[in-house]
Amino acid sequence: MGPVTETALAELILKIIAAGGLLGVAALMFAENLFPPIPSEVILPLAGYAAARGDLPLAGVILAATLGAVAGASFWKWVGRRIPEPGLRSWIDKHGRWLALEVRDLDQAQAFFRRWGGQAVFFGRLAPGIRTLISLPAGVLRMPWGVFLAWTTAGTFLWTLALTLAGVFLASRHDQVAAWLDPVTEILLGLLLVAYLWRVLSRRRRDRAA
Repeated sequence: MGPVTETALAELILKIIAAGGLLGVAALMFAENLFPPIPSEVILPLAGYAAARGDLPLAGVILAATLGAVAGASFWKWVGRRIPEPGLRSWIDKHGRWLALEVRDLDQAQAFFRRWGGQAVFFGRLAPGIRTLISLPAGVLRMPWGVFLAWTTAGTFLWTLALTLAGVFLASRHDQVAAWLDPVTEILLGLLLVAYLWRVLSRRRRDRAA
């Protein structure tokens, strides 16, 4: 498939999409919401690229990605609703580093949610830093499921649409972007990996010092 497939993660994502079709797209987006270091900023443009090549229907990609992401967000909402807040905080304090989460992240998401309510869920789905986290306070604060799903689906759809169409745009100009797409992707993934490892290791050092 040319230079777009040279990075290891891009190759893996494209293989999953090729093997699973729309179900593969939905599964990738579900996983992205469960494990934040998996970036939708890479998944969705590649899915759009596959759609532009004619491998998948564009509308189907957008719908499948939206449903997968909403399912993942709903899982965290369910977690926030089912686990008492002290237990949730304790779990994040002990194990959250593996998901690049800290208790202060939950505090920030809750403050954002308390201020903006349902709109926080909508805008949170458009913000890379809190896209997943915003579902937790929605569960902790008992946001009704219907309201949560409406705001989450709206925000997720816009995020999915924008990044998928970006992939279509890149595919239509493949010759122009082939020279720089892979370096940019590698830099993005490298920065995400470094940020993730830094958070894990810094949490471990703070835990040892406590």
